[in-house]
Amino acid sequence: MKKVLFVSILLLSVWIYAVSFINPFGPTIFPVAGLIGKEVRTDISLDMKFWKTLDEATAYIVSKKVNFAALPVTFAANLYTKGIDVRLVGVYSWRLFYVVASPDFEFKGYQSLKGEKIYTAHGRGQTADVVMRYLLVRNGLEPDKDVTFAYAQPQEIVSLFNSGKVKVAAIPEPFVTMVLSKGKIILDLQDEWNKASGTKYGIPITGIFVTGKLQDYSNTVKLFEKSFIASLNWSYNNVDKAVEITSKQLGIPVNVLKTSLSRSQYNYVPAKNCKDEVLTYLKKLNELYPDGMPKVPDENFFFTGK
Repeated sequence: MKKVLFVSILLLSVWIYAVSFINPFGPTIFPVAGLIGKEVRTDISLDMKFWKTLDEATAYIVSKKVNFAALPVTFAANLYTKGIDVRLVGVYSWRLFYVVASPDFEFKGYQSLKGEKIYTAHGRGQTADVVMRYLLVRNGLEPDKDVTFAYAQPQEIVSLFNSGKVKVAAIPEPFVTMVLSKGKIILDLQDEWNKASGTKYGIPITGIFVTGKLQDYSNTVKLFEKSFIASLNWSYNNVDKAVEITSKQLGIPVNVLKTSLSRSQYNYVPAKNCKDEVLTYLKKLNELYPDGMPKVPDENFFFTGK
């Protein structure tokens, strides 16, 4: 009897503390470099995988193959309102996106973008896409009519831009750094968002989300959150090692990654502390660009740990 009880407890412990996590294959590898390189102590057994497209991320979540996911906040909010079980644990990426243009492009305000095609990463519904559409509408332009959009993997956009085949792109760091020898920054999307919305912290770009039944195990969520924060802190305290780990994953030169950090902001804020900021973001998008944010999530979108 004692042996059966011991085995049951052991199995339960494994079930609770062995967790799976998906992270974007992109710049947000930097915050998890400490976990990838096993440089930080963690009380969980972590299985980490990378997603390259929003469809791939959705498939992981819908098939219940993942416990935690790093996702664009707008994208996850739309999943939640469609009945997919994801809840925000915290936001950690606040500054990452810029609009770049070829050197000969004369930018004198949003009307300069009329008739142009803007390239942005991955697909419709990610951060740069919905924020750009919001800003265009706010400045009197109709997305998909006055300004068209095209989507590709960020590495492909860099290649097209540097070869002169793309004139305007809304992309994140470190890909911004990779095109500046052939172009220029014309808009800081974080600053533009702050001016348009009246907020001051930037855009709640990427968050950590807990999925499915694991939401009932607040202790496990806290352990994962603790591990993630430890990794993020380690990355900033050991930038050289962190960018080296990130470089090996992405195939992007170390010097590019280090330079890109000056235009990036990773700062973990628990959901309970940034709920108002996130709701302001989602409500503003819903008001002016309902196609991109058809419905604002309710309070249960925010994981409280209760």
